[in-house]
Amino acid sequence: MLCCMPGVAFVPALLVSWSSAAFIISYVIAVLAGHVEPLVPYISDTGTKPPESGVFGFMINISALLAAITMYIRYLLIEKQNETLHFVRSSCNMFTLCIGLMGCTGMGIVATFQELAVPSVHDIGALVAFGSGVVYITLQSIISYKSCPRWNTYFVCHIRMAISVISCIAFIPMIVFASKISMTKIDWTPGEKDYTYHFMSAICEWTVAFGFIFFFLTFIRDFQGFSLRISAEIHED
Repeated sequence: MLCCMPGVAFVPALLVSWSSAAFIISYVIAVLAGHVEPLVPYISDTGTKPPESGVFGFMINISALLAAITMYIRYLLIEKQNETLHFVRSSCNMFTLCIGLMGCTGMGIVATFQELAVPSVHDIGALVAFGSGVVYITLQSIISYKSCPRWNTYFVCHIRMAISVISCIAFIPMIVFASKISMTKIDWTPGEKDYTYHFMSAICEWTVAFGFIFFFLTFIRDFQGFSLRISAEIHED
């Protein structure tokens, strides 16, 4: 079905499908194995112990690659649109792409360095991934408004901005509550010390993560009218 999509719409569609599957499959395996409690664990908690750690690491790394490809195509799309309607500076478009790629790098770090094995590196990767991701979708929302009504409808822009605002609002308490947790563990149970901080932070983390997924879902329609062509010109003297 993805291959039948016009243009390059299959790229964000594949990103959304694969990332959702990565979160859900890792969660199901971790819960069935008894490694985490079913009630809102951290996303990273569902990919810490084998066998789910292998699935989590593999699938999240692929998600990071798909996200980078999607962001680069989005960059090229905006550059092309900007040729006829100069709605954003090329440097701003490039800056937004760089922020997005930083987030993809953070995802790779999270997938590679397990939470319990190298917690400091894992936490830095998570902070980069979520922080850069929130900035990226916010900048993309602003760019979308600037391209209205020629390249985007106001309805789509409103949806993107709403997702960005919700993600930004959730990102702040996610960091605040996580900073108050005094121990690194994955087998949380209600009533123990710092459980409330863990619970609230985990809810915010899942909110931000699926905010990213829903945001990239809005790219599918934009990508339908855009195709990548490789052409070669041979100049003969």
